[in-house]
Amino acid sequence: MTTAEQPAPSPVARLFDAVADDYDRTGIDFFGPIADGLLDGLGVRAGDACADLGCGRGAVTVGLAERALPAGRVVGIDISDRMLEHARTLLAEHGDGVELRLGDASDPDLESGAWDVVASSLVLFFLPDPLAALTRWVGLLAPGGRIGIATFGDQDPVWSAVDAEFGPWLPPAMRDPRTTGPDSPFATDAGMEDLMARAGAGDVRTTSARVDVRFGDAAGWERFSRATGQRAMWASLPENEIDGVRARAAAHLEGARDADGRVVVWQDVRYTWGTAPPAQ
Repeated sequence: MTTAEQPAPSPVARLFDAVADDYDRTGIDFFGPIADGLLDGLGVRAGDACADLGCGRGAVTVGLAERALPAGRVVGIDISDRMLEHARTLLAEHGDGVELRLGDASDPDLESGAWDVVASSLVLFFLPDPLAALTRWVGLLAPGGRIGIATFGDQDPVWSAVDAEFGPWLPPAMRDPRTTGPDSPFATDAGMEDLMARAGAGDVRTTSARVDVRFGDAAGWERFSRATGQRAMWASLPENEIDGVRARAAAHLEGARDADGRVVVWQDVRYTWGTAPPAQ
């Protein structure tokens, strides 16, 4: 018996395989509140067929399962096999009602026109063609279906200054999509709404929420950043620059201490909503 050779993992898959064991496990509450906002806005009902695209360790997937099962169906897709291993552990109690698949969120292997809910949290800006991906996602919706996408909005200036310390060494593909030019759809509410509308969704709108990110101190920030997609920023640094970037970042973070002396910064989250296009 022979086994077909598998294609080499993409850089994004390798990145998230590398961070999977620590992702959302640093004691800093960040991905959970973002997932909760997405779930609340989607209005998931018992019996819904739900797809979570780029599901990671399952922060959104588990919320879909709690709301839609046992009468419904939940599928999570992610490009990282290691992330899916953790998601399977988290979702084991939900049994056969949840299916987790290794796959590319850009073009998920799912039935078109069959899903009541399509959700994706902090994924779209990693994809090479966001409009093509979003068009595919909208096409998954059943009549009356809802889609919700979480991306980043404005950011605490202190955190922006910290991230800027990595700037001289970042390749173009790793730069923040909110700041790569006025044409980036991720820069504004209007940009994301236009992208959703061009993808074919109806009833497009935006809401936002602010998440307070309690790093505690500079060491907490570094643990968090190395356990997320920002690990790639650290990997971009020459060895002889790491200590300098760390020290300058710590100096910026001193300006974000609260009354109790803890480093706390904020991040706005943009939720872009749509519905299945009207029947022609």
